[in-house]
This record gives sequence, structure tokens and C-alpha cells, in this order.
Amino acid sequence: MDNSVIKTNISVSSHSIKMQERLAIFLALIAGYIDATGLIQWKTYVSFMSGNTTSLGASLSTDKLEIVITSITVIGSFISGIYAGTCLSLSRRIKNQRLIFYLVSGILILYTIIAYFFNINTLSSITIVGFSMGMMNTIVTSVGNQKVNTDFVTGTLNSLARNTAMLSMTNDKAEKAEYQSNAIHLLFLWIGFLSGSFIAPFLLDYFGKWTLMIPALLLMICGILISKINPKN
Repeated sequence: MDNSVIKTNISVSSHSIKMQERLAIFLALIAGYIDATGLIQWKTYVSFMSGNTTSLGASLSTDKLEIVITSITVIGSFISGIYAGTCLSLSRRIKNQRLIFYLVSGILILYTIIAYFFNINTLSSITIVGFSMGMMNTIVTSVGNQKVNTDFVTGTLNSLARNTAMLSMTNDKAEKAEYQSNAIHLLFLWIGFLSGSFIAPFLLDYFGKWTLMIPALLLMICGILISKINPKN
């Protein structure tokens, strides 16, 4: 094979991994922002299903029906969003792979506008936002060879610790480079989610009912920019 072809493939692969990493961090920041907003406004997580599952189990044993209903609703909505997003990603009829960006953005924008003029109850709110978060979770599923979940903090920290441990235990240079790269990706992913959660309370106080318009517009802009960078998608 021509050396120029090999160099081009390596360059494309490296560029693709960097794009995946930046996009994953960006989505993790948005997930953290929306999750913190949901926790403040509706006292439940809209993307952190580990916490909701714990709440569901504890509430079942203590007969707290309201929390049981809330937990089941948001978990079901989140799963439905992942199902819908995965089906769209795998569909051969849909050529525009950035469609999920626009769908999630559109859902959040429509919800924000309606919620500004009308009072939307908690169950309806977490159903809509939980569904959109599940769908958003299907946009980036890996960075290079490392599987990632942009809103699954427990899994991110678990993978970070495992890759760090394997990095310290191996003597193979290639493996060290791979584990180090994975660990860095996962660390930035966690920092992204943490940063989104950190800024959410400040912006919620400032923007009030319009607070979800911020991640909605960011997703829309990101989808447009990526479409220009990769016109085939």
C-alpha cells in the first residue's frame, strides 16, 4: 500500500477521534447541566438512572407512591429515548446522521416555549426531558476504541479507574499509550459532566423558565457546524 494512503488514513482516524472526544465532552457538559436542572426543579434526575433506580427500590419498600411513579416515569422515558435514538442511528433511510441533534434541540425548545406560557406538571416535564436525554445519549457511544456514555457518570469513573489500573500494570508501550489515552478521554468526560452540573444553578437563577433553551440552542448550533465539517453526514 502507498505510504501516502497510510498517512492519510492515520490522519483521518486521529482527526475522527479528536472530534469524538470533543463532542463527547460537549454532550457530557449538557447532560450535567440538564440533570442538575432537573434535580433542582423536579427533585429527580433526568439522565442519572442509577440514582433513580436506587430511589425506586427504596421507595417500593417504604410505600412512597409519588417517588415510585416519578422514578418509573423518568426511567421509562429515558429508555424510550435511547430506543428511538438507536433506531434512528441504525436506520438506512435516514441519511442525515445529525438528525438527533435537531430532534433533541427541537424537543427542548418546544418544551421551553410551552412551559413559559402554561404550567406543565412534573410527570410531563420529566417524561419529555428524560426522553430527550435518552435520545441524546445515542449521539456519541465511543471515543476511539473506548466505549463511553455521556451521561453515565458511574460507568465513566469505573472505566477511568480500570484504564488507570491497567496503565500502571502493563509494560507494553502500545498498551500504555492506549490506556493513557482512554483514561484522559474519560477524565475530561467526567469533568465535562461536573462542569455542566456546576453552572446549572447559576444560569437557572438568571434565565428561569428559559434555562433549557441554552442547551437546546447549543445542540442546534453544534449539529449545524458538524454538518458543515462533514457534509456527507
